[in-house]
Formats: sequence, structure tokens, C-alpha cells
Amino acid sequence: MDYEIRFEPAGKKVKVRGGTTVLSAARQGRIHITTRCGGKAGCLMCKVNVQGPGQAGLSAPTEAELRKLGSRIDDGDRLACQAKITGPALVVLPEDPLKAAVRKQLERQQEDDLW
Repeated sequence: MDYEIRFEPAGKKVKVRGGTTVLSAARQGRIHITTRCGGKAGCLMCKVNVQGPGQAGLSAPTEAELRKLGSRIDDGDRLACQAKITGPALVVLPEDPLKAAVRKQLERQQEDDLW
């Protein structure tokens, strides 16, 4: 069965077969998720967040996810290379670290300009 996965803040929707990993779904939709370990749950770089009913659209956390993420799984964090799609889901991608640093610097500069 095919399911629709929405990726935010990219605003893209991808339709994939059940059992596809979130990482593979993102690649099919040309959405970049960084990974260094080749999808073996070794690097934590593909961490994404799934909230609300979308959590039901993913497989149960794997042993590797439980080891790597611990209690962060309770907050909706998952490893895109391990989480498999079992239904519709909303996946929130983390902000790129470089973009986050630039955004914070710009915010500080705007605050300084106001004073």
C-alpha cells in the first residue's frame, strides 16, 4: 500500500510504499537528509521529528534507535534511516546547523540595531 509523507519545513509531499524508510522517502522526493553512516544508525545525523498522529504512521522504534535516541523518542525524535513508513506521516526536518548559526547571528544583529 502507498502512503503520503509530508516533509516540513520543505513543504513537500512524497507518496511511497509501506515499509520504505523515511530516509529513502526523502531521497525519492529530492529532500536532503544528512547521513554519514550510510543508514546504519551509527551517526545520529538523520534525526528527524514526527509529531501527533504522524507517529502512528511509522514503525516501532528499532533497538538501534532506542540505544541512540533514548528518551528523545518520547518527544517524537526518530532516525530517518531506521523508521519505516506504515501510514501517512508528517516529518519535521531539523534546521541545517549552518543556516541556524547564520539565523542566530542575524537575529543578534537586528537586536543590536534596535538599541
